[in-house]
Amino acid sequence: MKSKAMTLSEVRNKGFRALSRELGPHNFVRFLQQFEHGAGDYTKERGALLDKWRASRIAKDLKAERK
Repeated sequence: MKSKAMTLSEVRNKGFRALSRELGPHNFVRFLQQFEHGAGDYTKERGALLDKWRASRIAKDLKAERK
């Protein structure tokens, strides 16, 4: 099968039309919602969040909670 080279925009548009036709409007939107772009620096944010959750800190908080 020989196919014509398309631009990325043409490929995207043709793909969206095919997905919409096969899935229907509601499920097409649900499918697209799976691929959102994140923002920020995941590694830095994760480190900042997890720094608070050291084993010694958790043990200390549990002991304080039990009192």
